[in-house]
Amino acid sequence: MSTCFIRYKLDLDKLDEFREYAHSWISLINKYGGTHHGFFVPGTHVDNLPSAAFSFPGLGTEGPPNITVALFSFPSIAAYDQYRMAVSSDEECKATTARFKETKCFYSYERTFLVPIF
Repeated sequence: MSTCFIRYKLDLDKLDEFREYAHSWISLINKYGGTHHGFFVPGTHVDNLPSAAFSFPGLGTEGPPNITVALFSFPSIAAYDQYRMAVSSDEECKATTARFKETKCFYSYERTFLVPIF
């Protein structure tokens, strides 16, 4: 199994558009055999979250407020490759990509593939 970790730099003024984008990709990943673990967006004052720097005083710092992450897994690299092939011709994928090009709801992203430690 491998998990894809994607770190997005958001345009916070377009959070609603990003949520729409996220829901589309959750659907696509699940449709083509993956397991989407969710998109995780920055909390707000309404969420009443603790300080991000509390665990190791002097080491931890508050992260940037415009970072969002997504995590999804496939059982194998072959399954991930099959998903990539299938999704490239999927109409929902094409529509989601076109909608992103209109909204530009994030500025950049980083992708990392991870393997679990159990």
